[in-house]
Amino acid sequence: MRRKVVREGLAQRLTDLPSLALPDLKALWTELTGNEPPARMRRDLLLRAVAYRMQEQVYGGLGAVIRRRLLHAAENASAGRPVVPAESPAKPGTRLLREWQGVTHEVIVEDTGVRYRGAVWPSLSAVAREITGARWSGPRFFGLKETSP
Repeated sequence: MRRKVVREGLAQRLTDLPSLALPDLKALWTELTGNEPPARMRRDLLLRAVAYRMQEQVYGGLGAVIRRRLLHAAENASAGRPVVPAESPAKPGTRLLREWQGVTHEVIVEDTGVRYRGAVWPSLSAVAREITGARWSGPRFFGLKETSP
């Protein structure tokens, strides 16, 4: 049976982890994951993995998008391809201009969305849809992503 880690005691349990003997740390791993720890896992890595799992049980794990990005990065690394981090297409404060059908459109990227014509929109794609009347990738429409060959 897996032990539920309660939020209130998590900080203290994390603080106490380094003082656990290796057999106790391995037993905690088994309790938290339902599996035996890898035989050759170093103590410091096992300690970090147990701490992560405890926090994951309280606060939740990685979202689907992040899991897919990590899987893609691992596949690239295994195949000897470069692993390129995903970056935000534009940072807050960035001013983007796009001419569409003879009219220049300006958006300013903000922390909570993008400002277009005095209103804050949830995304570049929402603004691109407003401008064109069709579904567009906002980053592609505003020239932040290259088009496919």
